[in-house]
Amino acid sequence: MTPNQQDTTIFETRFGRILALKEEGIIRARSIRYARSERFKRSVSVEPLLSSLITSPEKTPVCPQALSPLVEKMIGATPVESFEADEATQYLSITRPEIIAENEKLPVVVWIHGGSHEIGCGDLATADPAEWVKEQHIIVVTVSYRLGLFGFLGGDENRPANLGLLDMIEALKWIKTNIADFGGDENNITLLGQSSGGDAIAHLMISEGIDGLFQRLIIQSAPLGLRHKRQKMSAEFLRKTEVLKDEADVLKMMDEYGKLVPSVIKYGLKAAMPFGIQYGHFPLCKEDNSVEMWKKNAKKYDVLIGFNNDETAFYLKTSEALNKYFGKGFGLKIMDKTVEKTTALIYGNPAKQFAQNLADAGGNVYLFRIHSKLKDNHIGAPHCIDLPLIFGNESAWKSSELLRNIPWSRIYENGKKLRALWAEFARTGKISDTSERPEILELRKM
Repeated sequence: MTPNQQDTTIFETRFGRILALKEEGIIRARSIRYARSERFKRSVSVEPLLSSLITSPEKTPVCPQALSPLVEKMIGATPVESFEADEATQYLSITRPEIIAENEKLPVVVWIHGGSHEIGCGDLATADPAEWVKEQHIIVVTVSYRLGLFGFLGGDENRPANLGLLDMIEALKWIKTNIADFGGDENNITLLGQSSGGDAIAHLMISEGIDGLFQRLIIQSAPLGLRHKRQKMSAEFLRKTEVLKDEADVLKMMDEYGKLVPSVIKYGLKAAMPFGIQYGHFPLCKEDNSVEMWKKNAKKYDVLIGFNNDETAFYLKTSEALNKYFGKGFGLKIMDKTVEKTTALIYGNPAKQFAQNLADAGGNVYLFRIHSKLKDNHIGAPHCIDLPLIFGNESAWKSSELLRNIPWSRIYENGKKLRALWAEFARTGKISDTSERPEILELRKM
């Protein structure tokens, strides 16, 4: 159904005339192509399209991927019928308040989604920023980029590494150039990344070619403990997937590479995320230089980084096989200790060290931790629990196993306070001691 004129508006921008949809207090311009790419080649920016009206495609473009049964169970089913597979997944969507004052410049938050550098896209209902945009009077830009085989596995001249990261840089260049035409402040841009998205934006801090593209970062649940010494695993996975590089059927590619993933399990915990950023390949330095690079850039960016108290419960306590043996009694105590130790190893200790390194180098850094506080919630505060807190959207989360037995009123009350704090940080780079904290949040200035 084509929206009528009263439901739409046209943004006159230096990029072109962009059609946007009005939706209950917000305006949204969906799926704007910011760059193009050929398979295993760097993306190139799109020239301004001044001669025609830019409209969103009928279906949301998404990088080809295999659905995760765990994500489908814990977060909710993906409406695959509304998505269209596209290898060149360089698209972004802009959500802003419907009414802003003349000449007002709103802070801009750029959402980089998670999904192990392998699944997801910028436009999922569970991360729809409309509620946050209306409450806090900000602009949120959601970014899609290449994933998996297309974006986060490489290492030679035929299949370069870090293409997904380079897509993000192209998106940030587009935002820097064009966001003022949507009412955004091009000099007040905050990157928000969760899980592998947090890992990505942490590495954007030390990437080449990013000067002036953003001022702040909010890094949520980044698996920074898995970033070390991945070179050998990546090289082996690259060799084993060489037979797929020219496959025309992208769905067949997804099926076939999945069969190869077990072959890298020998590399331990890091094999839980076989795709990822790769040091020593453009735009990143060598791994041995990474900490010094973060320290060198510490004063350039305001950083808010943290994790959830029970991150790995998302994977461990939801496993039917593990619960069969460790779901009660002494087995449950072993399970709880395993969640505690693995959360610290993959998420907690690396986040604390990251924050401390930046603070020691003179950076403005905040460290947070999200707890559950519910006595009868055996899963605690697992990976992804921050998503409904930040984005709200009760209807999108109603089938989520993650929130089973948690009243939505509790998510809403804590989430509204958390959204206010994160927006305060996005506006100013600071969080006042007098700002109201949700009871689930532990937050301190480093």
